[in-house]
Amino acid sequence: MSQPDLMSWRMEKDPVLRSTIVAVALLDRSPDQERFVRMMERGTRAVPSFRRKLVESPFGRTPPRWVDDPDFDLSWHLRRIALPHPGGLDAVLPLVRAAAMSAFDKDRPLWEATIVDGLTDGRAAIVLKVHHSLTDGIGGIQIANEMVDFERDGTDRGPLPEDPPTSAPASALADSVGWYLSTAGEMVGRGVPWLVRSGLRSVTNPVAALRSVVDTARSTARFVQPVFTTLSPVMIGRSTVREVAALDLPLDALRQAGRAADSSLNDAFLAGILLGLKHYHSRHGAQVAELRATLPISLRRESDAIGGNRITLARFALPLDVADPVASMHRVDRIVRSWRDEPAVPLSSAIAGVLNVLPAGVLGGILEHIDFLASNVPGSPIPLYMAGAEVLRYYPFAPTVGSAVNITLMSHTSHCCIGINADSAAVPDLPVLVESLVEGFGDVLAVGGEGTRIEVSLSATTTAQT
Repeated sequence: MSQPDLMSWRMEKDPVLRSTIVAVALLDRSPDQERFVRMMERGTRAVPSFRRKLVESPFGRTPPRWVDDPDFDLSWHLRRIALPHPGGLDAVLPLVRAAAMSAFDKDRPLWEATIVDGLTDGRAAIVLKVHHSLTDGIGGIQIANEMVDFERDGTDRGPLPEDPPTSAPASALADSVGWYLSTAGEMVGRGVPWLVRSGLRSVTNPVAALRSVVDTARSTARFVQPVFTTLSPVMIGRSTVREVAALDLPLDALRQAGRAADSSLNDAFLAGILLGLKHYHSRHGAQVAELRATLPISLRRESDAIGGNRITLARFALPLDVADPVASMHRVDRIVRSWRDEPAVPLSSAIAGVLNVLPAGVLGGILEHIDFLASNVPGSPIPLYMAGAEVLRYYPFAPTVGSAVNITLMSHTSHCCIGINADSAAVPDLPVLVESLVEGFGDVLAVGGEGTRIEVSLSATTTAQT
């Protein structure tokens, strides 16, 4: 386990911080069972971590070890059910909610895939549940590309890969020593270039070198600074109960809104969230200047292995007192860009290592006072197929990890698929939040001259509260 992987694992000592990723692939037809099993078999051979389980280490702060599961049974991880009555994504979301709220069997590999038949017009869905310690969002897309087809009739990938070789069982002590060495190597690999640059600068410009060291120390302090209260006076409760919803809007419309404001798609996405949260707080009679957000910053390099976590979590305040969507996009761009350029970003593994030394309760205290988490994951620009069925939409429902709500966008062909995972203690009226977000994204899309209809899906339990 890397330090970021370990942080995703350790934080679950507090169940509010459960790190379960759930994704829904909405399909145009029911997938062929035999082809589906073969697809998943290929995937687990191509990405052997999906055949491994975690074993706790007896040595202090050393993380659990990934070991081959001698009892790996693919059929246990694959399920198939049918809805009692035809429905759309609304009918699938209660299954997403249950998956997000339930823990894994930690004696088995940490993933499950469920085909859901019986949707309206002969459609189907696949609900995929994965523990965050296995992968981040971009890693998940890489894993999916090892399994899916690019044509309905299938993609010739040759014969199934051989069974991944069973790793030799190392002793816990040897494995622990190896982890410390590899962790040190990773830190050196990412930190040495910074040290070299600092060393050279100290010779040619000692004043600038000292300033760089001070700036990096301050930046590191900002990354690990404790947070003791929410900025939102409304979204303050925390619990283990979740409610989920989904939004669907055209990718080109959101991209055009960003371009019209001389901004990016990500700026438009975050501005839509901020305007939506502004509307939500106004509906609750609260005027808030800013909210504290967590944004994952990808550190993934081409040389990195598929899967795993190659991100750092930046926590910072974003403005809620900006009503103009163009001004909001510009403010977002400046703030996010400054955090991506923080001197401490290359040292993120070391920072995660510091956080991993802290008691889980302290880590929870830091994360449970974040107002919201947002993430933008680039998906596939071309059609994908699963066992003969075309993927129409692909919705991500990422964990709240202590925040009031996680709002994650994944692009798929021409669509922005937005998954909303909310802590019901913080957001007891999810339909009101969804309505507010629709209004906020509507404000942003209008910048691009688009009067686009935004599709909304709510789970049955959420709808019952309206």
